[in-house]
Amino acid sequence: MANEIIRIGVIGAGGNTTKLHIPGLQAQDDVEIMSVANRTTASGQRVADEFDIPRVAADWQEIIEDPGIDAVCIGTWPYMHAPMTIAALEAGKHVLCEARMALNADQGHEMLAASRRAPRLVAQIVPAPHTLAFDRTIVELIGAGYIGELISLDARVSMAGFPNADSDITWRQNRDLSGNNIMAMGIRYEAMMRWVGPMASLFAVGQAVVGHRVDESGRRVAMSIPDHVDIVGQMEQGGQMRFNVSSVLGHAPAGVDVCIFGTEGTIRLVQAGSDPMTLFAGKRGEDGLSQIDIDPAKKGGWRVEEEFINAIRGVETISHTDFTTAVKYMEWTDAVTQS
Repeated sequence: MANEIIRIGVIGAGGNTTKLHIPGLQAQDDVEIMSVANRTTASGQRVADEFDIPRVAADWQEIIEDPGIDAVCIGTWPYMHAPMTIAALEAGKHVLCEARMALNADQGHEMLAASRRAPRLVAQIVPAPHTLAFDRTIVELIGAGYIGELISLDARVSMAGFPNADSDITWRQNRDLSGNNIMAMGIRYEAMMRWVGPMASLFAVGQAVVGHRVDESGRRVAMSIPDHVDIVGQMEQGGQMRFNVSSVLGHAPAGVDVCIFGTEGTIRLVQAGSDPMTLFAGKRGEDGLSQIDIDPAKKGGWRVEEEFINAIRGVETISHTDFTTAVKYMEWTDAVTQS
């Protein structure tokens, strides 16, 4: 489809889809979004009106079955990712699917198998975006031997603040919609995999500090997904990881604090409050860590929709994120839940 118009159907037009994917796709040359299916026809019509999309589908199957659609953008919650993705690939359509990949690793493997049965189709999962500006620099530092051998990656991700039982129940607290995914755990692990590879084994302990919340109907609902998790384990490349994710820590010193400790050096990526994320590094013999200025030529950024369209046209291959990589973080997510 190097010089042809690519016609896209949107299934699920939530926050990321309307903020990023639809505008990003419409910004590409010779791309047309032809139809949208949302949870209700009325909400689909609002999206269609806002973005000048010509048709509102009655349901997602209508988009899958439309022979005029070349590719689909799936923006639903994880519980629908596997059935929609597999149906789209079997119908001969390229797929851009929102993260997290699926409810669990079994579904992820089913999606991967479907993509391998259709090797000429593009299959992409929306990547973890938070560290894109720093990934290449961190990878190059480690690859050049800056830290020596990895001893430990210590990471803390703290969202929100003190426990709040009055906070709304979202899809992230609903296991039927979210599956084994826990808070921002998987999205942060995906980024760290880019630097040091996957874990080989782990032990995890978690708790639901806010044990119950009240839903929209006034029912008191037990929370089965943890809001505080600690994970420790071995890395495939050697060394260890210690990873804490929490949405219930008041006055946490930083929202994101990742230290990569090696035998010869240390790298630290930190974001405190509303401050921008910043990279520091220091070698053996130096007084401490110094800020690393990112070379603009090495600074990555959001180009998900561009990459998707370029891959369809045969200009590039998917790197952020392919299904094989996504399955690895789903396997890890399952291991955390099972532990």
